Amino acid sequence: MAAWEAEKARTVCVTGAGGYLGSWLVKLLLSRHYTVHATLRNPEDEKYVHLKKLDKAAENLKLFKADLLDYNSISAAIRGCDGVFHVASPVPSGSVPNPEVELVEPAVKGTLNVLKACSEANVKRVVAVSSVAAVVVSPNRHKGEIIDETCWSDGEYCKTTNNWYCYSKTVAESEALQYAKETGLDVLTVCPSFVLGPMLQHDVNASSLALIKLLKEGYEEIENKFRDMVDVRDVAEALLLVYGRPEAEGRYICSSHLTTTKDTVEILRKNYPNYKYPKRFIEVKDDQGRGNVSSGKLQRLGWRYRPVEETLVDSVESYQQAGILD
Repeated sequence: MAAWEAEKARTVCVTGAGGYLGSWLVKLLLSRHYTVHATLRNPEDEKYVHLKKLDKAAENLKLFKADLLDYNSISAAIRGCDGVFHVASPVPSGSVPNPEVELVEPAVKGTLNVLKACSEANVKRVVAVSSVAAVVVSPNRHKGEIIDETCWSDGEYCKTTNNWYCYSKTVAESEALQYAKETGLDVLTVCPSFVLGPMLQHDVNASSLALIKLLKEGYEEIENKFRDMVDVRDVAEALLLVYGRPEAEGRYICSSHLTTTKDTVEILRKNYPNYKYPKRFIEVKDDQGRGNVSSGKLQRLGWRYRPVEETLVDSVESYQQAGILD
């Protein structure tokens, strides 16, 4: 357990600060009077202008041009920080021609670059964002089995089934915790489920795109899949919660609701009846033990989450304001 005073650790770095979760985390940190070093591929890009408009950004937000695979750029951003939130990792929204290069290397080597830079800079605590993708994917899950932080996805099974995103998250998280064990660096990991909620950034992220398609595509039929879900704002709160609690350690699953595609559509239709919703739902079996993912460890630390309807409604409102549903 880290012996440090959370209230003194006020300068932090956020990797991937311009993305979906990263943007909300930066907003939350600034609202709590943190000084934030934000890493971006190109700070001058117009798509990151939303960060500069956040409250307290002018005084407390510093933008750094950095690439996960460029150690020196990451090291420069982390230097002088008490804590680091490693959020950046590739999330595919379509097919990936070369997954080893496009997904696995940035996730794994990028994470190790961040951790080595943290060791060099004497960072007090690192919170790395993983995913339930690193927890639930295994051919050996039993129906009704409670899935908690002791569970890991089967890396070889992920590879043989071409589930490269899950493989990348599994290996990256495992390497991060192993690095912590070998070096003594204080590393925590948070594993969110499917993240929805309003967007701050301009580019549409993969999980938001899935919800937008439910509203716009007009599917004749669609699989009624089970999905564990969590609000992006609640994930940001979880990251800051574990960072600030000295007793926090190890992994934390971050998931709030089990939904089905049909449940989601019914909530959306009630609030927004005029979109092109799927006409029929094909029933499928609950896969990989979904519905039994437990966030009990995080809740015992004090984490709370908002109702699923609030998440879905706020998501649609943000899409409408951005003109995405026109």
